[in-house]
Amino acid sequence: MKNKGECVEFFAEYASFLAKTVTLVVAILVLLVAASVVRSKGRRPAGHLQVNKLNDFYKQLRQRLEHSVLDKDQLKATHKAEAKAAKQAKKAGIHKPRVFVLDFDGDIKASATDHLRHEITALLSLATPQDEVVLRLESGGGMVHSYGLASSQLARIRQAGVPLTVCIDKVAASGGYMMACIGDKVIAAPFAVLGSIGVVAQLPNVHRLLKKHDIDFEVHTAGEYKRTLTIFGENTEKGREKFQQDLETIHELFKNFVARYRPNLNIDEIATGEVWLGLSALEKRLVDELRTSDEYLAERALKAELFHLHYVEKKTLQERVGLAASVALDRFTLNWLSRLNQQRFW
Repeated sequence: MKNKGECVEFFAEYASFLAKTVTLVVAILVLLVAASVVRSKGRRPAGHLQVNKLNDFYKQLRQRLEHSVLDKDQLKATHKAEAKAAKQAKKAGIHKPRVFVLDFDGDIKASATDHLRHEITALLSLATPQDEVVLRLESGGGMVHSYGLASSQLARIRQAGVPLTVCIDKVAASGGYMMACIGDKVIAAPFAVLGSIGVVAQLPNVHRLLKKHDIDFEVHTAGEYKRTLTIFGENTEKGREKFQQDLETIHELFKNFVARYRPNLNIDEIATGEVWLGLSALEKRLVDELRTSDEYLAERALKAELFHLHYVEKKTLQERVGLAASVALDRFTLNWLSRLNQQRFW
């Protein structure tokens, strides 16, 4: 049991230790950030492209299992057969086709487009119509202009004549499906969510609340439809009609875009904003095949060389310092909780 004097002494020592630590950390952060600002002068460091051969990954998985399951004679025979096949292929001058694998994990702003554009630029400098691009896509959609740009990046692959396969394991809806439909072949898991070919916009309006409290809010525009609906001002029927008209225009463009790349679709039937699971999406011709991306890539790895491309953007010094400070704070908190736990009063 701890007496009261010892408890007071512990907290006094801890308070002094905490004050010194925080002061030191803050001083270091200030110096590092100041140095970073001086050195960077507004410039962001360039990123780089990471390329990993997925065949090696699948091979390691298989070899690990073989060493656990097969006996020595079986392993020896398997390795001998593989070496013989590789030697014959080399002698015959057989070159496997290449498959470039990309990932897109979309948020509402389609932020992953910043990396996707560089990855596509890189692969198009080398890829030929005999190669293939596989995009593993996950997105529930988002901003029209953001996903329009992401879709335009994929269209570059089609325009170059390089086959594009889009794999969807979980969801490709709205802007996500706008991207997916560009694929020469669209593959989805049986319970992936697809569709939502529609447009939605919503905003609150607090005009009546402001009016109740005698608060005026003025909106001045030059151009009849510069502002159709507003959050604070009084909305008019004319403004609502124009806003709805704009949504209908975007929806029509969306429908035409999907119909261009998926001409066998009954576009009026599926462009209702509804979503379908993979099984139903296949019947609606939103997808061409039901299987997971793992299954497809593992199969392709048997006959092709698979290269995973990932553009990595270097973090600025400020970002690295912020990350380091966050990690240090987490560790400090854990240490403090651990020390406090040891000083429990019984």
